[in-house]
Parts: sequence; structure tokens; C-alpha cells
Amino acid sequence: MFLREYNKDIRFVKGVGPVVTKILSRLGIKTVSDLLLHFPRSYEDRRHIDKLADALTKSSINAVVRVIAQDSIGWGRKKTLKVYVEDSSARAALVCFGRNYLSSVLIPGRSFFVSGKFAYKFGEIQSTSFEVEKCSTSLSDFARIVPIYPLTEGLTQNLIRRIVRNAFLSIDKRIENEIPSYLAVKYSFPGKYETLRKIHFPEALEDIEKARRALAYEELFYFQLVILRKRIKRIVVRTSRKTIPFSLKKKLLKRLPFKLTRDQLKVLAEVEHDLFSEHSMMRMLQGDVGCGKTLVAFISALSVIEAGEQAALMVPTELLARQHAENAALLLEPLGVRIAILTGSISGRERKYLLSSLKNGDIELVIGTHALFSSDVEYNNLGYVIVDEQHRFGVMQRVALTEKGSSPDLLLMTATPIPRTLSLTAFGDLDISWIREMPKGRRKIITHLAREGNEDKVYRRIDEELDKKHQAYFVYPLIEESEVLSLKDAESMYKYLKEEVFKKRNIALIHSRIPEPEKSKVMERFISGSIDILVSTSVVEVGVDVPNATCMVIEHAERFGLSALHQLRGRVGRGKDQSFAFLIYGNKLTEDGIKRLKVIMETTDGFKISEEDLKIRGPGEVLGVKQSGFLKFKAADIVNDADILYSARKDAENILNSDPGFINPENRVIARVLTEAPPFDDTFLQGG
Repeated sequence: MFLREYNKDIRFVKGVGPVVTKILSRLGIKTVSDLLLHFPRSYEDRRHIDKLADALTKSSINAVVRVIAQDSIGWGRKKTLKVYVEDSSARAALVCFGRNYLSSVLIPGRSFFVSGKFAYKFGEIQSTSFEVEKCSTSLSDFARIVPIYPLTEGLTQNLIRRIVRNAFLSIDKRIENEIPSYLAVKYSFPGKYETLRKIHFPEALEDIEKARRALAYEELFYFQLVILRKRIKRIVVRTSRKTIPFSLKKKLLKRLPFKLTRDQLKVLAEVEHDLFSEHSMMRMLQGDVGCGKTLVAFISALSVIEAGEQAALMVPTELLARQHAENAALLLEPLGVRIAILTGSISGRERKYLLSSLKNGDIELVIGTHALFSSDVEYNNLGYVIVDEQHRFGVMQRVALTEKGSSPDLLLMTATPIPRTLSLTAFGDLDISWIREMPKGRRKIITHLAREGNEDKVYRRIDEELDKKHQAYFVYPLIEESEVLSLKDAESMYKYLKEEVFKKRNIALIHSRIPEPEKSKVMERFISGSIDILVSTSVVEVGVDVPNATCMVIEHAERFGLSALHQLRGRVGRGKDQSFAFLIYGNKLTEDGIKRLKVIMETTDGFKISEEDLKIRGPGEVLGVKQSGFLKFKAADIVNDADILYSARKDAENILNSDPGFINPENRVIARVLTEAPPFDDTFLQGG
């Protein structure tokens, strides 16, 4: 969002001197354009004039009052001005915390408009949160819809309103629209001048939403243009892959003891279409834990292998790499596919032989960790790169692997479902596939809530499951005891559970500070069944399948995000036996904590959970701390503006498909804005 005509320094606005300039710069306001695009965060409707007597029956009031006296409370540096006011209905006190300067304004005998929240305290009607304006101001200027702006230290609402008004009076009513006129007509958007007027000086509440939607569309439209152009630049035209009869795929599907779900077949068709197109594939595959993404990846890799090329599957941990390699061997080696595993722990003669086999093409599918893109690794003909748990790798790591081949196809997979609106914004330069349908016969995990203090009941239930030769996870929010947070930690609880609760059971501890080789050994023992209980932090959120594990206990569950709770719960329920999740929550639940626990109890659908997580936490936190600045739109809200986002994306796609060079006169404004406007904060798209 950019106003070319008003890129002059903010100092040229009436009322803005050196001090105010410095204050505004803290809000990122350096130009007139920045100021006009500094939108209100909310509004206050002052069109109705109340009586002071109404103050205790309404959340806030707007009244005309007369000052009758001044007083003070406290003493010394804490001395605070107190002003008594009245109207024909009642008397009240304005307590001016931090605003003693109002003593020279609120002089007895003068009348003022006052707007604020009042309460009955100390035997009188009081307000500590209020605004006042002199009655010399016309009633129409006071009794209006008032914008409430984001502020910083040294800036008041009255000051910024006055500055915005002065800036707005200086702009031309013929200010140029920044979307093509045919799109403005299509959606009945007002002109840019009128839109800004309705945002800053609304005459009706409905005007605000109409103007906001117009600005949100403009913002999302240009954002989609930017990421779709990136997508076009990434598309590489290549020599088409040779035609194959899909013999390996057909053989594998015949060998499977079950049929693929409709979603798996649909996604497989989408991937295969890309694999045999004239452009390199850039696709993300989203699916809940246990939906069968990895099987789809293996089957699609067969097509590339049958065409005489190599495929590589990269995963975040050596343990996961080994499990994937074992599964691939069971499925694919009977078809004659040559498989290998490559991780950082493989060295010496074994590594040398493995690298030689990769280079000469003897290995057709290699599964490994980041070792797959080490400098000494060479491929004979790498045609397909699959990245599992893609969020665990940076963009540069993915690029390093794809550079091992000649424009290989890329499939990114994630078991953390991302809401569609967030996907189209954060990953809009990728094609996206979804697997929502779960395989038939999979049992629903039964989830129980338990308040802190009732752990003994949970422990007894776990003991019953252990008697059936099943296994359990215990997860805690901290590694060790904290002096700041009164929360249970993994190390202390490992000792307690081992020595006090489950004395006869084999218990092990795992967390991020334990060296990788030791962690792998512990996990291997848990997989083999020699460990009954695994005490951990959320490090097990992404892990291997342990079909015999039927219990997940999460203590201080309210401290975990929804996606983390869902992923942790998904560590169980991987076998034929009924599985359970026990969420133990603290006594001091926040409103968000209550919402999260309610959602996790009501559904096991990862996509529904991700939507609720987005509503509760916002896009930045859902994507991760590093991406928190990526989605800071001025007017748009991707949680609530899904319809605007989809329309903006469709319009952007149509323009790029029909007029990629923006030669059409209607699209010249687009080319100009994309050229002259400050760049979007697209760090996420550039570097992960």
C-alpha cells in the first residue's frame, strides 16, 4: 500500500515540529503517505450525548459537563489532580493520573465535552480514563465517530487526530487509485480519496467496514501479485521427462493390503501431472499425522525412478530417516528399487562406497538428513527432491539440495496443517495439495482432561495400560526447574516418576540438551519396547511411529499451543489398540488456555484445529517467531478476510495469465505501484 503523490517528509504537515517528528518516527511514520496509512485500531461512537446519571449503566458515555472545582489526591511526586464536574443530572470526579497539566485547562466555570468510562468508587462517580474537548468546539465536531489510533510515548489521541486532519486537508481529491478501474467497478470500491476519508473521518459505522475492505483488497491484491510473480520466476522450463507406463506404481498398488484414500489418489494425480509437465514442480503437501503423505511420496518417486532418474527424501532426524528407509525397503525393494540411507553418522569406507554409488547411479532412492546436500555428495541424475517436515529446514537448505540436480522437482511435506488463508499468503508461490481424509480403520484417540492435583487418577490409568504391555509418553513444558515459572519440568518429573510412582517400570528421559547419539539410542529402545515410559519435552512432537505407545500425558497442557497439543497427541494411536491422551491443566487458566483445551477436546481434525489456532494466536505465531513480521498488513486480516484474499488472488492470477508484462493500459498502474512502492516484508519467502 503506497501513496506516490504524498511521499514528502512528515515535517511539512502543519503542527509537526522536530519533537513530534521524532515521536512519529517510532511508529514508522516518516512521510505524509505513512501518516495517511496509519489506520485507526478502533472507533468510539460519540454521536449520542448522554447524561452523567447514565454513567453507571453504560460501558462509556459522552456528556456535556461544567467544571465546578479542582482538588488533588496523594502527596509529593504522586500528587494527582482531581476535577469535579456536573451536568443537570449528576456530579462526577475526573481523576487525572499522569495529567496534572489539565489543571490549566479544566478551569472551574468552563464547559467541556467529556467521553469516558465511569465507575462508582469511594462514594462518588469517578473516571480515570476519559477525553475532554472544549465546548468552544462545535457539537458536530465532538458528537461524531472518533478514530482511536495506535500510539507511542509522547503522542496523544487528540494530537494525532489533529495532525491526520491537517495532512488530509492538504491532499488532492483526485488522488490516483492504485488498483485498475475495472476492479474498482467490479467490487463497487470508492475512490482512494473517499476511502481514506471514510477510514479517518467516518460519518457512519458501515462506512468504516466498506473502506477497510477496499484497502484490504488492495493490500492483498498486490501481495498476491508479488508472490505469484515470484512463482513465475521460479518456474524452470526443462526437457520433458520421458514417457513411462507407470509399471512400478501399478506393481506397488497391487501389493498393498489396502486401497489408497480418495485424497491420496487426488494428490498423487496432482504430483504426477507436475512431474511430467514442462516445468519443474514446486508443491507443498499438507496432511495430518497418519494420513499417508509418506506413502504418496514413495509412490510418486517410483515414476521418476522408472524414468531413469534419482529421488532424494530429506528428513530432520537420523532416527526418522532410518524408519523411513526401513518402510521404503519393505515397500520398494521387492520392486527392484535400489535404496540407501545417508546421514552424518555414516563415515569411512561405508560413506565412500555410498557416495560412489550415488554418483554412478546405482542408488535410485536415497533417504537421509541434511547430509544429503553435503559438499562431497554428487548425484548421477537427481530428478526429484522430497522434504519431510519442511518447516524444520530453512529455505537455503532446501535450495542446496535442489542444486544437486538439474532443476529437480520439489515436494515439501508437512504434518502441521496450515489454514488455507495462511497457506495462500505465506506459501502462495507454491502449488498446494491437501490430504484431509484419514485411512479407514484408524481409531480415534480418546482425550481426557484432568485438573492439576488429580494426577494420581491419570497415573493409575497409565499403569493399567502398561500392564497390557503398552507404552506411554509424559511431556512437560520445561527441561529443568525454573526460578521464574512454577511449572513441572522433565528432569524433576523423570526422577519423581521413576522413584515414586512407577518404580517397577523402565523409564527414560529425552530432551533437546541430550546429545543426538544418546537421544537416538533412547528412542530406539523405546521403539523396541524395552522402555515403558518416555519422559520428554515437546521434542517428541515430530518423531517416529511407535505403534505400541497408547498413552500421551501432557502436563501443564494449557502452556502448549493448539498445533503442538495436536501433534503431541498424534504420537499415539499409530497401532491397532485404542489410544488415550491425558491433558493435565493448571488451576490458573487464561482465556486463551480455556479456548485451546476446549478445541482440542472437541475435535481431532488437524485442519479445524489449525484454523482455531490461527484465530487465537494470529499468523505470526502460527508460522513461527521468525516469520512474525511477515504478515503485518495495515488493513487486511487474513483470519477474517478469506473471501477478499481468494478474490484478490484470482484477480492477480488472471492479470498475470493474460498480461504478464502489464502492457494493457488498465494495468500500467499495477506496474507503477510494483516498481515504486516500498517492497513487501517477504523475508519468509526469501530465507525461511
